[in-house]
Amino acid sequence: MSSKSRDAKAAEIRRLLAEEGASVAENTRGFNEGRYESVARLDDYDELKAEARAIKEDAIERLPELIEEVRESVEANGGTVYLADDAADANQYIAEVVKDRDADTVVKSKSMTSEEIAVNDHLEARGTEVWETDLGEFVLQVADEAPSHIVAPAIHKSREGIAELFNAHFDVAEPLETAEELTQFAREYLGERIEEAEVGMTGANFVAAESGTMALVTSEGNARKTIQATDTQVAVAGVEKLIPTVSDLQPFVELIGRSGTGQDITSYVSLFTPPVESPTVDFADDETPLSEVGSDDREFHLVLIDNGRTAMREDDQLRETLYCIRCSACANSCANFQSVGGHAFGGETYSGGIATGWEAGVEGLDTAAEFNDLCTGCSRCVNQCPVNIDIPWINTVVRDRINRGDGGAGGESAEFDWLVEGLTPDEEPGGVSLQKRFFGNFETVAKVGSALAPASNWLADRAPSRWAMERILGIDRRRELPAFESQTLVEWFEARGGSRIAPTAADREAVLYPDLYTNHVQVKRGKAAIRVLEALGVSVRVPEMASSGRAPLSQGMIATAERHAEEVAPPLLDHIEAGRDVVVVEPSDLAMFEREYGKLLDGERHRALADGSYEVLEYVYGLLEHGEEVESLAAGEGEAVAYHSHCQQRTLDLEPYTTAVLDAADYDVITSDVECCGMAGSFGYKAEYYDLSMDVGEQLRDQFTAPETSDRTVVASGTSCLEQLDSLLLGRESRHPVELLDPKQ
Repeated sequence: MSSKSRDAKAAEIRRLLAEEGASVAENTRGFNEGRYESVARLDDYDELKAEARAIKEDAIERLPELIEEVRESVEANGGTVYLADDAADANQYIAEVVKDRDADTVVKSKSMTSEEIAVNDHLEARGTEVWETDLGEFVLQVADEAPSHIVAPAIHKSREGIAELFNAHFDVAEPLETAEELTQFAREYLGERIEEAEVGMTGANFVAAESGTMALVTSEGNARKTIQATDTQVAVAGVEKLIPTVSDLQPFVELIGRSGTGQDITSYVSLFTPPVESPTVDFADDETPLSEVGSDDREFHLVLIDNGRTAMREDDQLRETLYCIRCSACANSCANFQSVGGHAFGGETYSGGIATGWEAGVEGLDTAAEFNDLCTGCSRCVNQCPVNIDIPWINTVVRDRINRGDGGAGGESAEFDWLVEGLTPDEEPGGVSLQKRFFGNFETVAKVGSALAPASNWLADRAPSRWAMERILGIDRRRELPAFESQTLVEWFEARGGSRIAPTAADREAVLYPDLYTNHVQVKRGKAAIRVLEALGVSVRVPEMASSGRAPLSQGMIATAERHAEEVAPPLLDHIEAGRDVVVVEPSDLAMFEREYGKLLDGERHRALADGSYEVLEYVYGLLEHGEEVESLAAGEGEAVAYHSHCQQRTLDLEPYTTAVLDAADYDVITSDVECCGMAGSFGYKAEYYDLSMDVGEQLRDQFTAPETSDRTVVASGTSCLEQLDSLLLGRESRHPVELLDPKQ
């Protein structure tokens, strides 16, 4: 990305933050909180998710079979099934249906798949009026805007903005103001459009192949009116919406409302086996509006759309995208999405975390590339997805393909590759941007930085250097750079003579993994971790090791990350085989061992490394539970602490260990419930995303500057969290929790 492109992207993000950010934040955070409360009332939440996942896996595996089954079912009911290859094919078929019915007006209920094929534009170009009857979609139709959210398309609009829009667009007797007035106006206006319409178009959340039964999960009654009030129904659905049977709906009905809007169940869950049997309606006949001929006049057309889905099904990495039930939990739980919404974090149709998979599959890598970097890989969406899709991994794979130019998107020009040739020991092809190469090879940067420190720190912080880094590498000059230590943790440990506890005198031996930042920048937290472990009777080793590969992976440089994994795993597995535990200070590196190494190593090595590795406070908690004395550690004596846990640490459910240990050591702990600091490693350094990262961080700043926390010691587990907190709370240095327990402090 050129400096000019970065400037343009940063400007667009600032515009969206200013114009849409407040409404998006209020609504998505409300959905998110509602989801937490609603799923907490389920005793079998994880079982439901596993059941839903299994049904989708089975359905996608048997997709060709289910397509033929639903064709037979629908045709037996008197309807028609059309399998459309792509958007143009689907639109042509729908236009023919509308023409055959001599329809001047089509009314629609909300359907993202119809957005995907842009059917409104196609029909309107042929002289047919098309009206959205979902309130949010209607607002956007009037405003001539695209949806910014999968479930709540007008989430970026405030009530005041909608009132201004309606009052300007419609000839209303009195200005509309309240939500009730706006809703009533829309209801009456769209009621007239529904009366005029000959064709009703819907989507389908699920379609049962055995019977052709469609499930529509909605918050408004417009879908039912669209179907019942018109003689002809066209249902548009991607082929992935097929499930085997109606009984398979059960876990999805339990999960979809909770996951999307935090409702135990949505206002309407409608099951139709079309053509529906209810009588047709003659709105002009006040005496007998219901047709005496019953449902004989009704037509039903199920348009199943492929549009890239078959290719996604055959793609081992994108296949999981087809399990998506379009609930938007990934979007609502994403800190970046909460700030900017789907007009930045989305493509032609789909938005939020899963959008990268959809857009790459149905539109191509060019579209996905426009917003793919907004996924920071924090993994907060992983546990929120009701079908357990590994969304960050899909985003990483697509990022890798964009870097490599697979599929036609193309990486950046390779004309500057000569600048970094030999300096970037990665496995990537030419064309990967200098910015990504810099952050993806941060191990090299750190080694050089430490070797030349303090001169390297002084030079990097000079104004000309910052200007050059911003112009060439896109590192925002407002972000404070890390200061490299001249003596790394490994060097300090060797100079110290190794562990103070001999292996023969210890009950346990541990290998402290010297992650990139602990070894080169946050050396003090590494020293503290060693002393804490030794105080609890553990003999410690700190070997020189390669970095985990987190840095290249976050840039979508999978081959390089895989090489790191292959370098890191053998020596650590040797230690585990010898009975030593692996202790990790940096949560994002532990997450690599636990999660991403499952994609980079064979299953046996991954499982052994994951099982033998522990986050440092998790390990301390285990030692205390097995009889070690907390009095061996520095006592808090009631010191007030404000603690922010790392996002990936939370995904792994490790936060409780830290708070439990601090409580045991007599610290008075208040924990942040903000889910992300917004820094996310390299993300917050990048000029195009700096303002967004700081906007996300505002929640954390507000929480840690409130009266009950403003005078507390600030602690955080992750490097990125510590850096962001230092930027947010100027002059109030943050610390890793293990430093509080250091007997030498």
